[in-house]
Amino acid sequence: MKFNSHPELEGKHSFLSPSGYHWIRYDDDKILDRLDTQMTAAHGTRLHNWAAETISLGIMQIDNGTTINTYINDAIGFMMRPEVALMASYNAFGTADAISFRRERPDDKKLTLRVHDLKTGIGKTSMDQLRIYAAYFCIEYQANPNDIIIELRIYQNDEVQILSSETEEGENLRAEVLTIMARTEHFDRIITQRRMEALG
Repeated sequence: MKFNSHPELEGKHSFLSPSGYHWIRYDDDKILDRLDTQMTAAHGTRLHNWAAETISLGIMQIDNGTTINTYINDAIGFMMRPEVALMASYNAFGTADAISFRRERPDDKKLTLRVHDLKTGIGKTSMDQLRIYAAYFCIEYQANPNDIIIELRIYQNDEVQILSSETEEGENLRAEVLTIMARTEHFDRIITQRRMEALG
């Protein structure tokens, strides 16, 4: 038998994918809920891509208090780079939505590591993802968290959550980043060892 050729499907998965077989037990509401979740995620990806391009081009937005406009304007104002890959190792890497590392004012004694994250969903968020980005940055660029200022921001639901090493709320931020660095390096070693053992 000569099977039909579908080169346009190469590397793609269908919504009703055989490998994601749980859908065969869904009812109409569940399948539509799953579709809505997927479409929301796709919309979020488009917003992130648009925001990154807008930041790169330095196009300020109307200051209307919306999540996306505030995120873009802050990133431009703080001279941040969008979508920066950070690599602690081949087992530990990720892409920060926006990041900068510099003296923010000429009279600053310390450099500031700033990591901003755009959240387009409505679910509960955690600063842990940004703590990990900070740790990966410090590992990759050999920065000591104790020698720098760290400020993390999450933009979501027209609000900005801020955690800074320079505030009482963030007084443990440097220690937390150091702990994540140590855990990352420890887990990286044991993962690498296991992979080497598996190769024989």
